[in-house]
Amino acid sequence: MKVLFVGNSHTFFNDMPELFAGFVEKTTGEKPEVVMLAYGGRDYQWHRKEYFAVRFNLMYGGYDYCVLQQAAHPYPEKESTMEYGGMLIELCKKYGVMPVVYMTWAEKRFPENQQKMIDTCTELAKKHDALLAPVGRIWQKVQQKYLDIELYFRDGEHAGPYGDFLIAAVYCKLLTGNVSDEIIGQGFDFLQDEAMNREMVTVIEDKERIPVMLDADKTGRILETVNEMM
Repeated sequence: MKVLFVGNSHTFFNDMPELFAGFVEKTTGEKPEVVMLAYGGRDYQWHRKEYFAVRFNLMYGGYDYCVLQQAAHPYPEKESTMEYGGMLIELCKKYGVMPVVYMTWAEKRFPENQQKMIDTCTELAKKHDALLAPVGRIWQKVQQKYLDIELYFRDGEHAGPYGDFLIAAVYCKLLTGNVSDEIIGQGFDFLQDEAMNREMVTVIEDKERIPVMLDADKTGRILETVNEMM
């Protein structure tokens, strides 16, 4: 499996595509190849207007899937998402790559924004016959059900370690049909050269490494929710 991730910081935070690849390896025994084109603050419109890197990758990269992430905070108007997201989806299809719409999550201080994101992403995926990664919907459920699980980074917008655990688990489940229980309680170190230390997790924005072990009970409940909702 080869997957291209296109988006912004909600894609690249905590090296999420590599985290996903590790989950797939635990689940299937084979690690997928992941490539990322993600730049801070960029939206569908920017990626479509500056689309040459995306186009080149789709033409020659041999990808099975392309994950498309819209800007999230603030979330653009529905019309922009539908127009430019639709263009990117059709570009994927032109080169035989299955598009995946990445449903993101609302800011911690504005939970009421989640429904707009759910509705728009669902409509976009349905209109263009793309896969839908319901991250935002599952994120919302975990936040409501488990008050002791903090999915957010300290800015209340990006994903913290447990948030990216959830995201990677959703993509593993969506693209393989399963996600192994072996990922429960794992830790990850995203600052250890170019390799992962599977014992710890750190947030890339910290100037110094602050290792945090992922709690098995919390990650187990996140994974249970992913399986219930997908």
